[in-house]
Amino acid sequence: MIAIAAVDKNLGIGNRGRTLVSIPQDRQRMLEEIRGKTVILGRKTLESLPQKQPFPLCRNIVLTRRNLQIHGVDTVHSVEETLDLLRRENIPSDRVYVLGGESVYREFMPWCDRLYLTEIDYAYQADAHFPAFPPDDWECTGESEEQTCFDLIYVYRAYWKKTPARSLEENQ
Repeated sequence: MIAIAAVDKNLGIGNRGRTLVSIPQDRQRMLEEIRGKTVILGRKTLESLPQKQPFPLCRNIVLTRRNLQIHGVDTVHSVEETLDLLRRENIPSDRVYVLGGESVYREFMPWCDRLYLTEIDYAYQADAHFPAFPPDDWECTGESEEQTCFDLIYVYRAYWKKTPARSLEENQ
């Protein structure tokens, strides 16, 4: 699985149910990356999207405790139920993207072997964070040149897990 996030200097990803900043180029890059893939996100992340609509041209799986019925969304209630769905439908883990929020990232990190992060050179006030990923466990395998959006400076970085992530076939 691949986790995608935009993070600030402190791995902040959100505050009060909203993303910290909107960078149009980053959103476009993310949409291109996930097109035709399966995405996993939490209900609050879904509700933070424009018009609270699922990502277009993707298979959307929403992890929630609630009984939601949203057109174009598969609702699951646990990590195990999510993994069972992926296994049943034979979806390869390299076509599954974890899009947040904080608890969804944390719960799926054992299955992630790649991270695609937009790292913003600024520290925002944040109440939601991406999980720490120790450099002993992860290796930076690619980095863009410095990008700017108005006065923000950011880079795209790809990380690979040094040891294999849990496979979808493993039970919790």
